[in-house]
Amino acid sequence: MSKPPRMPPIADADMTPEQKRAVADIVAGPRGSLVGPFIPLLRSPDFMGRLQRTGEYLRFNSAFETRLSELAILITARAWSQTFEWHHHRPIAEKAGLRASLIDAIAEGRRPTEMAMDEATIYDFLYELVRSHTVSEPTYRRTVAMFGERGVIDLIGIHGYYSLLAMILNVTHTPLPDGAKPGIAPLP
Repeated sequence: MSKPPRMPPIADADMTPEQKRAVADIVAGPRGSLVGPFIPLLRSPDFMGRLQRTGEYLRFNSAFETRLSELAILITARAWSQTFEWHHHRPIAEKAGLRASLIDAIAEGRRPTEMAMDEATIYDFLYELVRSHTVSEPTYRRTVAMFGERGVIDLIGIHGYYSLLAMILNVTHTPLPDGAKPGIAPLP
């Protein structure tokens, strides 16, 4: 049974002018609606606006094609046991070409056995970053060789942004959409 949301949606009539502007900005952008982490974030509309612009860059305009950015997002969602992020991004990842077997392995908390070189590079980089809060010299060099310095920074940015969203979602008990089932279980 899920916990009730700590910060449920704010009724239109109860929104401040700043909140209404923040909602209009999100709805007008590529997201098209106010969902998930943006519901609790609306309590700080200026922060939400700044953060969503960063997220818009990282999700839609980073150094990575969708398949690879979605891989990074799923690895991050798994690290935080974040069911909303997982539920929202798994279908996007599959549509972008990530294999179900790879996604299932990440969902189970294990290293996928079959990955393309670019996928393995992202997995290893983020796995090291999550576990040791840095990356080794060989992992760093391999990632720069594959994606360049911009790619390294954007990969760290994707992980950091979705980690922040995961913390917000976890603390505020933001629910899955009605009828949706969690695609991941908490890690032990």
